[in-house]
Amino acid sequence: MIDKRVKTLADAIAGIPDGAVIMVGGFGAVGQPDALLNALAEAGPRNLTIIANNAGNEATAGIGLLIARGQVDKIICSFPKGSDAYAAAHGKIKLEITPQGTLAERIRAAGAGIPAFYTPSGVGTVVEAGKETRVFSGRTYILEAALSADYALIEGWQGDRWGNISYRGAGANFNPIMAMAAATTIAQVNHIVELGAIEPMLIGTPGIYVQRLTAFTR
Repeated sequence: MIDKRVKTLADAIAGIPDGAVIMVGGFGAVGQPDALLNALAEAGPRNLTIIANNAGNEATAGIGLLIARGQVDKIICSFPKGSDAYAAAHGKIKLEITPQGTLAERIRAAGAGIPAFYTPSGVGTVVEAGKETRVFSGRTYILEAALSADYALIEGWQGDRWGNISYRGAGANFNPIMAMAAATTIAQVNHIVELGAIEPMLIGTPGIYVQRLTAFTR
């Protein structure tokens, strides 16, 4: 019997090692799996690479807590500014800035098995430095590599024991594509429901992409 549910947050993040590359879903606080991130901070792995839209907010929860505790070696994101935790750690961790659309497409490409793609975003800026460029129809494009991870931590609205997940509103942001781009996807959901309770058309992440599932209500 397939059952991807785990009993505790600690069980959900168990085994994440030092040096892991971790994708974190969410757009700001919306759809961000803070409960899993807080459990990860408590577990204590270090030298982590975090891939997310932003660098967290306050230093007491989520990505900000990981940064504040010195567990993050590198962040790949679009918006580090506005994060008190990142500001305090400035100069102590590596930062790779990626335009938001490019970040989303790099992750989606990894999930789709596409190794790289060309985009005009970032041409003529620091984003272009060290990257291959090519001209199509008179316009310059940057070659961007797909972006995968060892783990994806995501948040959904409902989930069943097979790992099928639905999202509500803006919670369907980076979460579905990150689930496809990681070797192991760990999800926190607000409600675990019976098989068949999620309408098929509302399944944003099929269970084939999810390895562990736990319930947590904000």
